[in-house]
Amino acid sequence: MIKKAMIWVLLFLFFITSFSFAAEDRSNPQEQMAAAPMEDFPDIQEPMAEPTDARAVVLEAEINPERDQEFGAGTYIQEVTLEITSGELKGEVFQVDNILMGNPVYDVEVEEGDRILVGIEGSMDNVEGVHIKDYARDTYLYLIIGLFLVLLVIIGGIKGLKSVITIGLTLVLIVRVLIPGILQGYSPILLAVFISIVVTLVTIFIISGFNIKSFSAIIGILGGVFIAGIITLWIGSSAQLTGFSSEEAMMLLYIPQDVEFNIRGLLFAGIIIGSLGAVMDVGMSIASSLQEVKNANPEIARRDLMRAGFNVGRDIMGTMANTLILAYTGSAIPLLILFTAYEPSITEIINLDVIATEIVRALAGSIGLIMTVPITVFTGTFLFERYK
Repeated sequence: MIKKAMIWVLLFLFFITSFSFAAEDRSNPQEQMAAAPMEDFPDIQEPMAEPTDARAVVLEAEINPERDQEFGAGTYIQEVTLEITSGELKGEVFQVDNILMGNPVYDVEVEEGDRILVGIEGSMDNVEGVHIKDYARDTYLYLIIGLFLVLLVIIGGIKGLKSVITIGLTLVLIVRVLIPGILQGYSPILLAVFISIVVTLVTIFIISGFNIKSFSAIIGILGGVFIAGIITLWIGSSAQLTGFSSEEAMMLLYIPQDVEFNIRGLLFAGIIIGSLGAVMDVGMSIASSLQEVKNANPEIARRDLMRAGFNVGRDIMGTMANTLILAYTGSAIPLLILFTAYEPSITEIINLDVIATEIVRALAGSIGLIMTVPITVFTGTFLFERYK
């Protein structure tokens, strides 16, 4: 069983590598020009070097009231002394004017001891300027990621270790296949369907091996995801969802790559990928429950086994559907507060593109989750009865 799983993993990694190289070879002429030596294009001036990023720690920081409004009305000048803690300038100390505009979205107001990211303009031998870019948050992110992985392995044991492997493979698929494929102009919906199939197969087979439980879960998961995708395509197209419900989607129109994005397709692909996690949880839970019931009572009748599966499925369905709704609602709390503050009509609210998009996103995933229950129960009951 382990050998079969290793073969699947090796084939999977080979396919990812092949696809990645193929995607890199499909570079457009602009990318080839950028990679060519500058002497091949004598009429083109060499672009200015971008600022170099470095880490720093704040030694002193205070607002100078005598310099208020120096850069315009409503601005404040924070005089910051910082020390570079990475790169070739490590140990160097600089005095920096940190301009604050009174807008928390853009201001990076620092205090003594804060760890920050700075941009260094010019060369290492001739520093022309240093400016504060943002807080250094990655250390804390690595900390919580490490805590998650350690707890997963300690509490989950060998299954937890397998989960770490599947998480890594899923991230590889997204970073090396899904995103590059979309940037190369492939259909985001087809890529999302492909990713869903591969992630489901690899995850279930690595976690549970090649057995009836795994095949039952796979059929139920893929059935639920495809139903969610069909509902998304149908309702989303009929409701004329544009896909421009976020600032990030609008910014895709201005990226340097010469790609004509199907923004609506990106929206639908995101809904399909987003529903996969919850659907996978439900399908695997029901398949495991069916196997445990069958192991406890090998002579159980098909009808009784099906009834037990539906009882478990209803309990899971009642909480997981609510989980999806709460997850999408939680991300939209600022928007809900705005609506409450300005009191628009219900008709106006529900017809907004951003609200309609979130409703379709939440309910399409929930419908896929609900349909995973009967598909997994019927499939599992048939397979456990057929292959005793």
